[in-house]
Amino acid sequence: MTIKHYNYQMTHFVTSAPDIRHLPQDTGIEVAFAGRSNAGKSSALNALTRQKSLARTSKTPGRTQLINLFEVEEGIRLVDLPGYGYAEVPEEMKHKWQKALGEYLQKRVCLLGLVVLMDIRHPLKDLDMQMIEWAVVMQIPVMVLLTKADKLASGARKSQLAQVRQTLADLDGDVQIEYFSSLKKIGVDKLEQKLDIWFNQPAIETEVE
Repeated sequence: MTIKHYNYQMTHFVTSAPDIRHLPQDTGIEVAFAGRSNAGKSSALNALTRQKSLARTSKTPGRTQLINLFEVEEGIRLVDLPGYGYAEVPEEMKHKWQKALGEYLQKRVCLLGLVVLMDIRHPLKDLDMQMIEWAVVMQIPVMVLLTKADKLASGARKSQLAQVRQTLADLDGDVQIEYFSSLKKIGVDKLEQKLDIWFNQPAIETEVE
């Protein structure tokens, strides 16, 4: 099968939604980016699309408070999910984000791949593990990106990668682990290759009742 390569530089913002009821029709293919509030999701999306401000980055973790949708081309979308974990916001707001995040993951039928980002210096926190374990149970393929890889020397980077791969191998799921740096563009090619594979799957069609 010939795999179509998508031009991620053509990606554009579609909408921000507080919950799944405000999202466009549940058709096509979506790949979601998830991670702790300080994992570098927005920076990764900007590096992938070669756009400096497609996804808003902030020095303050936890600025992604909505489900943000970006379209690569018609029916092919990237989704920036609310960050989980650390964020200096009121508890009530945190619960709202978590509810929106959980609903999206459980109910969005066109979600066919999940990119989980975590800081290579602090990988596999409880919430990261929960997210990956859930995806494995739901049979959603996962790509784990160990972000900020440029912060570590080559040896330490390889050691962290090996440890994370060993830990996640026990889950027996479709999980690929790579290191990534938005700053140095490390791993962007591997992310593109994985997205191309996922986006070449048959798109989800909505059944007409």
